[in-house]
Amino acid sequence: MEAFDVLGDPVRRRILELLADGEQTSGAISEVIQREFGISQPAVSLHLKVLRDNGFATVRAEGTRRLYAVDVRPLQEVDLWLDRFRRFWEQRLDALATELARGKRERRLKAEARASTNDETTPREKDKP
Repeated sequence: MEAFDVLGDPVRRRILELLADGEQTSGAISEVIQREFGISQPAVSLHLKVLRDNGFATVRAEGTRRLYAVDVRPLQEVDLWLDRFRRFWEQRLDALATELARGKRERRLKAEARASTNDETTPREKDKP
């Protein structure tokens, strides 16, 4: 199975998102996935198996529990493949970052101007009779 076939499924992407936060038990993963996608525990197990069999996740036994974690190697391969396309969005993301910073600066300057106007019009404690 190709990496994008594995990642093309929203359930498997969500499982990887959960695992990105750290190692998780199969029970904890199943609980979230069942709640969010309305699928059975055996269906979640099949998705975990696909991730494991294709190298996206590792599993280790701890007593009766199975702990899953992300294996970054296939994701690094996807990242390398995507590298040739980054030029299409990096410039736009840089422009977006500039616009966001400009907007924050304008809001901050407006807030400072309002605060200084309020300071000038509000009587101070020492000016009260």
